[in-house]
Amino acid sequence: MLRLSLIIATYNRAACLVETLRSVAEQDAPRDEWECVVVNNNSADDTSERFAAFAADHAGLNLRMVDEHNQGLSYARNRGIRESTGEYIAIIDDDERIAPEFISAYISLFDEVPRAVAAGGPIVAEYVEERPSWMSRYTERLIANTLYLGDSVRPFPDDRIPGGGNMALRRSAVKRYGVFDISLGRVGTSLAGGEESDLFERLRLADAAYYYAPRAVMYHIIPPEKLTRTYFTRLSYNVGVSQLMRAKFYHRVRRARMAEWAKWAATAVLCGWYALTLRWPKALYLAVMRREISRGLWSGGK
Repeated sequence: MLRLSLIIATYNRAACLVETLRSVAEQDAPRDEWECVVVNNNSADDTSERFAAFAADHAGLNLRMVDEHNQGLSYARNRGIRESTGEYIAIIDDDERIAPEFISAYISLFDEVPRAVAAGGPIVAEYVEERPSWMSRYTERLIANTLYLGDSVRPFPDDRIPGGGNMALRRSAVKRYGVFDISLGRVGTSLAGGEESDLFERLRLADAAYYYAPRAVMYHIIPPEKLTRTYFTRLSYNVGVSQLMRAKFYHRVRRARMAEWAKWAATAVLCGWYALTLRWPKALYLAVMRREISRGLWSGGK
């Protein structure tokens, strides 16, 4: 059995995928210890052709593509898990770069921390163009899912989970706790999510430990189209819808909505502080984020 399988789901982002694969090709882990499985989820662009060309130019890599015809990120990731053979499974997205020690960092963590059933590493936002003036660390977390918990291996704090584009699991954990819920997660160009939160909630309820791997660094590439007001509003709303769907499943809608009121109080304080320091764009977008998440959380789940 290979030590680790790296899974990348992709949909209509051929150029981005090639950039991601370039960082995969630079991994410092011995090539006979890992594989990379790319799952093509009904891409209508030239993803297959560009992947084939990249694979031909990197014949020394254990690299292959499989097709998943059921549309949706959860379907695609689950297909990658089924197709892979590694003792450990790492999952990234097709709009990222990973550090050269990414794979070796996860192998080391699972080897050295036997109680860790899952793990996640730092996520750094990398902007194609200039970082916008309205971006704060709170809105950046929504856009890029940024994560940094220091430079030491440690259990994740109770209020954080690994980011969806930078997570890893033991195969034994998948067999015991299950894979991604296909009723959650993005489908095509939709912005619904929640499948990672659902998976890690199952781990938390089972008292399974997940650890932070500081050397498994991922750079999330943020193009200009993800920085528009329209995209930001849609994304925020869909975060609220995803929270509502999970709350319904776990029978805690009232608690989730009560927690949202507390978040509004914190948002009001932060917006006031930004306004006092004349950082009006940051205040505006933070308020928009909270408004749209709340709107999704009080919606009918659509």
